[in-house]
Amino acid sequence: MPQRKAGMSQKFGRFMLRLMGWKLTGELPNEPKLMVILAPHTSNWDFILAVSVLLALNLKVSFMMKKEAFFWPFKNMFMNFGAIPIDRKQATDVVGQAVGWYRDHDQVWLGITPEGTRSKVYSWKTGFLRIAYDADVPVMLVGMNAPEKSIIIDKVVRATGNHELQAEEIRQYMNDKFVGINPQNQ
Repeated sequence: MPQRKAGMSQKFGRFMLRLMGWKLTGELPNEPKLMVILAPHTSNWDFILAVSVLLALNLKVSFMMKKEAFFWPFKNMFMNFGAIPIDRKQATDVVGQAVGWYRDHDQVWLGITPEGTRSKVYSWKTGFLRIAYDADVPVMLVGMNAPEKSIIIDKVVRATGNHELQAEEIRQYMNDKFVGINPQNQ
């Protein structure tokens, strides 16, 4: 698993989880390359919780950001935190850029919220499955259960190639099992 250097950030992550009253359950897979999806994504608090979990576990999970955000003085901070600059105007699509990023690294996890927004959606974007399928990496499902204040490392699946059907199956599974902070947006 890609990990950060142990230190104060791990203690800070654990402190933040305790302060907010959240707990983490489940077991992390020992995979060098992995797609991590967190759902349901219904609140800005999801990011704060996710960062707290990553820090508490010393995990380095990368995420995509538009390349325009990578300017001084923020560029190094974003890069150190695991951000991947994505050129949304480049001829290569975002999926292709992410697949290339996986191929260029030996040990990386990429985190995505498949809804693509905190607002209510009736279907998920399929990019996370297209990336996982083309890069041949497993997908770890991580659920948020707000009423119990728990984040659950649930299970690992493989992208089948039938992206629309599988995205809907995973969406239904996650929505049936987990409840977001703002359930009306689920």
